[in-house]
Amino acid sequence: MAELFQGVSWAGVFSGAIAAFLLGWLWYSPKLFGPKWAEGVGVQMGSADEMPKAAMICQIVGLFLVSWLVGVTAVSEALLTIILAVVAFSVMGYAGGLFRKNSDYARATDAGYWVASVVVMVIFQGIF
Repeated sequence: MAELFQGVSWAGVFSGAIAAFLLGWLWYSPKLFGPKWAEGVGVQMGSADEMPKAAMICQIVGLFLVSWLVGVTAVSEALLTIILAVVAFSVMGYAGGLFRKNSDYARATDAGYWVASVVVMVIFQGIF
């Protein structure tokens, strides 16, 4: 259990999670992939005040946990483990999109976001 806390850069964990959250905000915005992604998953894009609060909270908690995982793998010099985890979860997310019959574009957008998010988290671990 100690390996989950010992030597972890908490500044890197928190800043990586925040940066990944902000990346998602931009990634799914009308400025980047949002409109075509929304069409591909069958939802309407709304304003920021219409964001589903439970989804946002789950996203923040999930990003924190992934960022913490990046921090743990950085300390144990096992960053290849996080690469394997990202690939595995991206493939699982892609499969979920196939089950939901999301468009190719929407599935690629979601998988791309996860890869980009973890790259951001790794960078922040390197900075802090």
